[in-house]
Parts: sequence; structure tokens; C-alpha cells
Amino acid sequence: MKPSRLVLVLAVSVATLSCGRGDTVQRPYDNNDLQLVTAYTAKDFCSCVFVMEMSEDYCRRWTAASPAVATVRVDYEERTVQTAAALLWGERARFVNAREGCVLE
Repeated sequence: MKPSRLVLVLAVSVATLSCGRGDTVQRPYDNNDLQLVTAYTAKDFCSCVFVMEMSEDYCRRWTAASPAVATVRVDYEERTVQTAAALLWGERARFVNAREGCVLE
């Protein structure tokens, strides 16, 4: 094998091995299903109401999730949507503009 090819093979090998290194201890997943459901529902409901300009009734059906989110509150003046589940989890999405849509706060 030519020296330049050997150097290339060694460089690729070192790069590949270094990518695999790191913290091998598995960390617990900090989020849970209710946090994810409230976040997705807030953002999707906000997009449905403020971007797609659909009715709240339609958006409730469109964003139906399992488990069901306990509450969805729309603030038309602030252009926000708040969701809550099981009194402990909740999210808030805010309409930015027609191009960017809604973002989680």
C-alpha cells in the first residue's frame, strides 16, 4: 500500500472511531408523553386557528390526541394557545406571522 493511501485509511479510521466515542452512559428521557402531547397540541392548534384560519371546533377535532389534552385555551387578542394536561403539564404556542406560523414559547 502506498504511504499516501495508508495515511488516508488511518485518518478515516481515526475519524470513524472518534465519532463513536463519548458518553456511553444512557441518560433517562426527561420528557414524557403528556409533555409531548401538550406541546404538539398547542402548536398544531395555534397553526389551525391562526395560520389556516379554521374554527375552534374544527381545530379541536383536527388536533385530537390520545391521551386527550384536558384543556385548550385560545387567546385571540394575544394570538396564543395554551394547553394543559393532568394539572402538571402544559405548553403555550404563539402566532408569529403567516410565514413563520406558530412557535412554542
